[in-house]
Amino acid sequence: MDQTDITAESLLKTLRQERTLGAASDQHSLQTKGASISTPTRRTSIDVFRGMVMFLMLAEVLEWGKLLAVKDRFSEGMQRALEWIHFHTSHVAWGGCSLHDMIQPAFSFLVGTSLAFSFTKRASQGQTWEWMFLHALFRSLILIFLGIFLRSLGKPSTNFTFDDTLTQIGLGYGLLFFFADRKPLSIGLSVVGVLFSYWLIFALYPLPASGFNYAAVGVPETWEHHAKGFAGHWNKNSNAAWAFDVWWMNLFPREKRFEFSAGGYCTLSFIPTLATMLLGLLAGSWMRDIEQSGRRSAIFLATAGICFAGALALDHYGICPIVKRIWTPSWVLFSGAICFVWLLVLSWICDDARLTGWSFFFRVIGANSIVAYVMSWTIEGWLKQAIERHFGFAMRAWVPEPYRAFFLGCLVLMIFWLILLWLYRRKVFIRI
Repeated sequence: MDQTDITAESLLKTLRQERTLGAASDQHSLQTKGASISTPTRRTSIDVFRGMVMFLMLAEVLEWGKLLAVKDRFSEGMQRALEWIHFHTSHVAWGGCSLHDMIQPAFSFLVGTSLAFSFTKRASQGQTWEWMFLHALFRSLILIFLGIFLRSLGKPSTNFTFDDTLTQIGLGYGLLFFFADRKPLSIGLSVVGVLFSYWLIFALYPLPASGFNYAAVGVPETWEHHAKGFAGHWNKNSNAAWAFDVWWMNLFPREKRFEFSAGGYCTLSFIPTLATMLLGLLAGSWMRDIEQSGRRSAIFLATAGICFAGALALDHYGICPIVKRIWTPSWVLFSGAICFVWLLVLSWICDDARLTGWSFFFRVIGANSIVAYVMSWTIEGWLKQAIERHFGFAMRAWVPEPYRAFFLGCLVLMIFWLILLWLYRRKVFIRI
């Protein structure tokens, strides 16, 4: 076969064969082939998707809730719009989903999507599977410790917590890499296996005894979101993942003993997060290998339909509720369906129709997503203080008090974007 005819799919097949045979003598041959393999074309839709997700996170600075406090000053239509915006820029209390709840699953999904392309690119450059695996482990450690570092800002000591987005991705990324060169069927079956195993952990953990002291684990007596019957296995701070964290979190130095997470979040969510990343890997593999837009669209829509129907059925029959905070298997399917459709629509617009001019704002953010994430944790407060210190007199004179927080948030968001634009123009892209 002529070297220039080698596709991404045949390269992956070569890598699989080499791993199976363990033939070190074939490495030079693989590198020679990789030198002439054309890597998959970068998909603009992925960059735009990533930028949209990070924008949703950065937009927290706008503090829509404070505008909602003065909604009576607006027309009825505007009031409804503010309520809708506030709902979708906040996390739901427990079950269900808002647009804001899609930030972490979409970001995790895109980690898998990007891996499908980066794995093939690195292989085409002659990198060995072993070297790429070591890089994946290094990346995992960086993500874990960066998440802990950011969560420790302003704390008197290291805040050992493992429910941060970066930490959750890091805990599963090394495992995700093992599937980078697998076929779609193998990846799909692995998703089912991961989700069933995680479901079983919760299902087998006993329900709380009658009279369980929910107030002692941060759940008010008036909490209205607890499920009845079998679905109670996934109730807040009385489930298997909570019990694990009561043991796990207290293995680390703490100011006081860990008893519960106020939000109900848990370390073990990294297991179903791995399933979310695997769904993203499936999407990336199909985008990379299937050239026909119609066939690719049909597969995306069919997969989204199966995931969506499965999630609703599990939730409706009380088999597994849709809860993002503990990343239930039904949540993986529900959020995964949204991600498939979201990415597909962007692919139609940006990759197939090549209508990309409108997306520049988001591409600037998506190009340096890690920088955007770190900025939101590190300099947001400092920027607010600096603006108020130097220009507070102007805001007090020109901006009515109820709208100042929103106006200040707009200024901070604009500065964030200008910093990212400066990096984008100079082709500075921070990767881990």
